[in-house]
Amino acid sequence: MLPKSFLAPIALALGLAGAVHAQCLDDAQVAELAARYAARQPAADFAAPLSDADGACTRQRLNALLATRLGRVVGYKAGLTNPAVQKRFNTDQPVWGVLYEGMIQPSGFSTPVAFGARPLYEADMLVRVKDSGIHHARTPAEVLRHIDQVIPFIELPDLIVQTPSRLNGAGVAAINVGARLGVAGEPIAVPVTRGERYRLLDALQRMQVQLTNGQGQLLAEGRGSDILEHPLNAVVWIAQALQKDGITLQPGDLVSLGSFSPLLPPRAGLQVTATYLGLPGAQPVRVSFE
Repeated sequence: MLPKSFLAPIALALGLAGAVHAQCLDDAQVAELAARYAARQPAADFAAPLSDADGACTRQRLNALLATRLGRVVGYKAGLTNPAVQKRFNTDQPVWGVLYEGMIQPSGFSTPVAFGARPLYEADMLVRVKDSGIHHARTPAEVLRHIDQVIPFIELPDLIVQTPSRLNGAGVAAINVGARLGVAGEPIAVPVTRGERYRLLDALQRMQVQLTNGQGQLLAEGRGSDILEHPLNAVVWIAQALQKDGITLQPGDLVSLGSFSPLLPPRAGLQVTATYLGLPGAQPVRVSFE
């Protein structure tokens, strides 16, 4: 079940959605943000911390411009689902963004170290939606009925702005949660039998996720439970958040669950491998920075 600490913000947002009047960044500011994203150049910092309504409205305007350049939506990403990452951005709740065609690359992908204006990498995970009944899921076990794949994933986000440390949670939402690139490993099929599903649920919560370099040295690590006590709680959260905004997840949509590790800066020549210890069938995922 989704932790109570994350149900309250959802309920509050649902209750106030009609009462809050968002003050977006204006058209010129959003156009400049989109242009800087396209050029992989840092954008100006926001003049002041954004409210949740400001962040949501700005994200909507930015995504309208990004869609004209990036094309088809292939899924959505939950961000700030790890309490340690929330603390970094001075918030206590997740945010969401949109994933576009071409953002998801296969394991072994190599990219220039400056793949974005403020490039980072982190250990993550994707799931693939089986049907829209996922919006009714309220527990990890219920989520499992409405997805058909679990996919190891290294996300390569881009925080875009000149000074990322000045972003709050709403600011992260405003920049589409930094969606830029990611590297997906071999999918793990969701099992059919009840017993196998319970074993998968337990493994997802208990697994240890490690990032290592080309020499096998540990760069960072986390546990499955670091994401909202169970990684599939991120799916519960984002399905409700998207539905509130009139978005319905479709079969084949991908959902990124958030960070098992700290956000780390890449460097030229670095090879990174994500390993999911304790998750049966999980193959390592690799990315290289040029």
